[in-house]
Amino acid sequence: MTVTESPPLSTCTIQIERRGGRGEAGARALERYLGDTPGVHDVDVSFRTGNVRITYDESVTSGVQLREAVRDRNVSIENERDTAPDEVTTRSELRQEAVFVGLTLLGMVTGLATGWLNGPPLLMWGGYGVAYVFGGWYGLKGAIETLRHRAVDIDLLMIVAALGALSIGAPFEGAMLLFLFSLSNTLQHYAIGRSRRAIKSLVEMRPDEAQVLRDGEEVTVPIDDIDVGDVFVVRPGDKIALDGVVTSGEGTVDQASLTGESVPVPKEPDDEVFGGTINESGSLEIEVTRQAHESAISRLITMVEQAQSEKAPTQRLIDRLEQPYVLGVFGLTIAAIAIPLALGSEFTGTFYRAMTLMVAASPCAVIISTPAAVLSAIASGGRQGVLFKGGEHVETAANIDAVAFDKTGTLTQGDTQLTDVFVRDSAADETLTEDSLLSLAAAVQARSEHHLARATVAAADERSLDTPDAARFQSVAGKGVRADVGEETIHIGNRSYFQTVLGDESVDGLKPGLSRLETLEEEGKTSVLVARESHVDISVLGWLAFTDTVRPDAAEMIDKLRSLGVEHIVMLTGDNERVAQRIADEVGIDEVQAELLPEEKVATIEELVEQHENVAMVGDGVNDAPALATATLGIAMGGAGTDVALDTADVVLMGDDLSKIPYVLGLGRRTRRTLTINLAIAFGAIALMVGTILLRGIPLPLAVVGHEGSTVLVSLNGLRLLGFRG
Repeated sequence: MTVTESPPLSTCTIQIERRGGRGEAGARALERYLGDTPGVHDVDVSFRTGNVRITYDESVTSGVQLREAVRDRNVSIENERDTAPDEVTTRSELRQEAVFVGLTLLGMVTGLATGWLNGPPLLMWGGYGVAYVFGGWYGLKGAIETLRHRAVDIDLLMIVAALGALSIGAPFEGAMLLFLFSLSNTLQHYAIGRSRRAIKSLVEMRPDEAQVLRDGEEVTVPIDDIDVGDVFVVRPGDKIALDGVVTSGEGTVDQASLTGESVPVPKEPDDEVFGGTINESGSLEIEVTRQAHESAISRLITMVEQAQSEKAPTQRLIDRLEQPYVLGVFGLTIAAIAIPLALGSEFTGTFYRAMTLMVAASPCAVIISTPAAVLSAIASGGRQGVLFKGGEHVETAANIDAVAFDKTGTLTQGDTQLTDVFVRDSAADETLTEDSLLSLAAAVQARSEHHLARATVAAADERSLDTPDAARFQSVAGKGVRADVGEETIHIGNRSYFQTVLGDESVDGLKPGLSRLETLEEEGKTSVLVARESHVDISVLGWLAFTDTVRPDAAEMIDKLRSLGVEHIVMLTGDNERVAQRIADEVGIDEVQAELLPEEKVATIEELVEQHENVAMVGDGVNDAPALATATLGIAMGGAGTDVALDTADVVLMGDDLSKIPYVLGLGRRTRRTLTINLAIAFGAIALMVGTILLRGIPLPLAVVGHEGSTVLVSLNGLRLLGFRG
C-alpha cells in the first residue's frame, strides 16, 4: 500500500482595511468565499481587527493569488510592505470617528433644543439631519457591505431602528440611538486598536539600518541587505539590528522588549544577542547569524499577527450565531408589529414598542465581549515576553489542571557541568589517566548535541586537552553514543545502554561500574560509563559524573501553580530516577517519570491527557517538540533563540523566566473570568430589557442607553486585561 504524505501547509496574514460598524456577518461571507478557493484549508477573517489569516497548500495556490481573491471581493488591503497597521492611518480613522460622534451629538442637541423652544422647524430638522447622517455613516456603510454579501448584521438593525423611530415622529430617539451607537463603536475601535498597536511597537523595535564593518570601515547598510556572517557595530544606547553573536566587546543589553526580562543581561564574546533589544553599555561588534526576515523579532511579529487573527472558541461560536440571531431579532420585531395590529392595537405605539424591542435585543455587547478581552490578553502577554499563538490558547490556559515539566533547561539551569572523572582501577596505567579518559570521551561527544556531551567537551576545553578525531559516530536516543577513535570503538552511555544495547555479559568491569554509577546517583549526580571496544573485548575504562543546578525560583513557581488550582505536577526526564527524584523533592513536584526516551515522553503526555484532560507541557522547545505538540497546551521556554519553540509550542516564553508559567495560567484564568462577566452583562442586559418591554414597556431612549451602555462596559472591562501583571 502506498502512503501519501499530507502536503506542507503555509499560513499568510493579510492586513485589510477595517470597516465601520460592529457586524462580522460580512467577514463570515468572505471566509466562505475564500474557503472555497482551491488549496485553502482554513480561513479566519475579522473586519473588526482588520486581519485575514489563511492556511493553504502552496502546491495549489499562493499568497499572491489569495490577496487577489481578497481584492476580488472589493476588500482593500493595507500596505503589504509593512507587516503592521499604519499607526498614522489608525489614529486618523479614530479622529474622524470622534469628529463624526461630535457632529452627531451637536445635531441631536440642536434638534432637541430647537423643538423645546419652538424654534424654526428647518433648524430642528437640520439638526436631526446632521445627527442621522454622521451618526449612521459607518453603520450604513457596514450594513451595505454586508448586504452585498447577502447577509445581515447588527449595523442593519441599528439603522432600521433609527429610521423607524424617525418615521413615527420620534427623531430624537433615533438620533440618540445613532449617537450612542457611533460613540460606543468608536470606543470599541479604540480598545481593539490598543491591542493592534502591539504589532506596531514590535516593528518599531527593529532598526532600519546598521553600521556594518566593510574593509575596516563602518558603512551604513539597510538591514535587508545585511547577510549572515557580516559584522556590525553597536554603541551604547543603540538598538541591536539583527540576531547575532558578540565577537568583540562587553556590555549589558536590555532584552525586556523581547523576552520580558526586567534586568539587563551581561554580554561578552560568544554570547547570543537579538535584534530589537537595546545595548545599554559598552561597544559591541556582532556577527550576524540570521537575516532580517529570519530574526527572532521578525518571527515574533509574524506570530503576533497570526495570534490576533486566530479567534478563541467562544468568539468563533458567537460569530457563527450572529447571522441567525440578527435574523431572529428581525423576525421578533415583525411579530411584535404584526400580532398587536392584528388584535386591533394602534399603529404608532405598536411600531414604537417594536423598535424599542429591536434595539434592546440587538447583540452588540455579546459580539464585542470576547475580542475585547482576548485581544487585550494577547497584547498584555506580549508586553511580558509571553507569546500566545492565538486566542484559542488563551482560553485553553484557563482550563489547565495538570502540568508536566522537562527537567534539564527548564526546572534546572541547563548549564550542566562535569564534576568527576574516574578511571577504573584495573584500567589505570601510564597511558590512561583522567585527562586521557576525558579526551577520549570528548572526541566522541563532540558529535552530539546532548547537554551531557556539551559539558564533556567544555570540560576538555577548560583543561586544554587535545582530542583525537572520531569517526562512524552513532547515537542511541536516551541511552548513549559510540564512535571509532583510532583502532578502537569508544562507548559512552547510561545503565540502559550497557545492559540492553551491549549486554550484561559482554562488558568487562560492568558490575563495579554500575555500582559506582549507583553511588554517584545517590549523591544527586548524573553519571555515565566509558568503555573501550577492541578486537578482543569490551572493557569499562571509567565513568563521568555531572550536576545541574536547580533554578532558584523553581520551588516558588510550583507553589504559585498550586495556588492557581493546578492539581498535578509531573517531571519528565531522560535522566536517571534518583537524580530526578532529588530535584523533584527539592522543588515540590508530585510525580517523576525518569529515564524516558523522546517517544516515551509523548506516551506519558497522552496518558496524562486521558487522566486530567487539560495538560500543559513545559520544555525548552528543542528535544521536547513532540511532547509540546501532544499536550493540550505546549509552553516553550527561551523562544528568542529557538526556532523549534516558535514553530511547535502554543505559548512561547521569549525568555527563560519560570515566573512566566504561572503568569500564563493566571492570565488565562483572568481572561475566562472576564469573558464570563462580559457575557453575563451582555445577555443580562438583553434579558432584562426584553422582559421589561414585553411585560410593561420602556421608552426607546432607555433601551438605547441600556444597549449601548452594556457594549461600552464590556469593552472597557476587556481592556482592563492590558494591565494584568500576574
